[in-house]
Amino acid sequence: MSKELVISTQKLTKKFGEFVAVNEITFDVRKGEIFGFLGANGAGKTTAMRMLCGLSKPSAGEAKVAGFNVYNQAEKIKQNIGYMSQKFSLYEDLTVIENIRFFGGIYGLKPKEISNRSNELINSLALDQQKNILVKSLPLGWKQKLAFSVAIIHNPKIVFLDEPTGGVDPVIRRQFWDMIYQAVDDGITVFVTTHYMDEAEYCDRISMMVDGDLAALDSPANLKQKFAVESMDQVFYELARGAKRGD
Repeated sequence: MSKELVISTQKLTKKFGEFVAVNEITFDVRKGEIFGFLGANGAGKTTAMRMLCGLSKPSAGEAKVAGFNVYNQAEKIKQNIGYMSQKFSLYEDLTVIENIRFFGGIYGLKPKEISNRSNELINSLALDQQKNILVKSLPLGWKQKLAFSVAIIHNPKIVFLDEPTGGVDPVIRRQFWDMIYQAVDDGITVFVTTHYMDEAEYCDRISMMVDGDLAALDSPANLKQKFAVESMDQVFYELARGAKRGD
């Protein structure tokens, strides 16, 4: 695996008044890696991801994403990443093709590139018959596949996936992960949060957030060995059972 770092953090911290949402977390993500970022609700995952995406300035510490500093190069970061959220990724009242073209423009592709990539995505997703229907008419699984495709339409260095498979059935989740593997083969690094511990097994390495702290960081196999358990569900339980924050 390449040693090139796509994400590098040192004691990255975010405070809201006296509340420490993210407490001095330090980790690196290498090029071509699938990096799982796990934790219970309230653990600090979303806050940390917002800092890495250039959407929120840290209170302390250092971080670089795609070679750019989160403090003063946020716009450069945004140009070199993709982002997909379970909660908002597509415009429901635009058609499939309109969404693809819109996000192509947002990510800075030229008209010819947008046209070429639009045709490629429609073909690869087998959506030729649905390209002119409103996105809200698509089944959830197809929305998620489309959302992922537009998040990487500009071939970013890294794509951030925030619980991308929430609410879809196991078959669609497996197909979605096939798309992730293809993106990695194409040179895109993947940073993913998920509540599904079976998906954690698909990651090269996993970090586990507990109450704003980075409680563990290793491969799934090594974590299971360390805690003498057979599944990532059990690892998660061992780490999170003492957590004080949550919904």
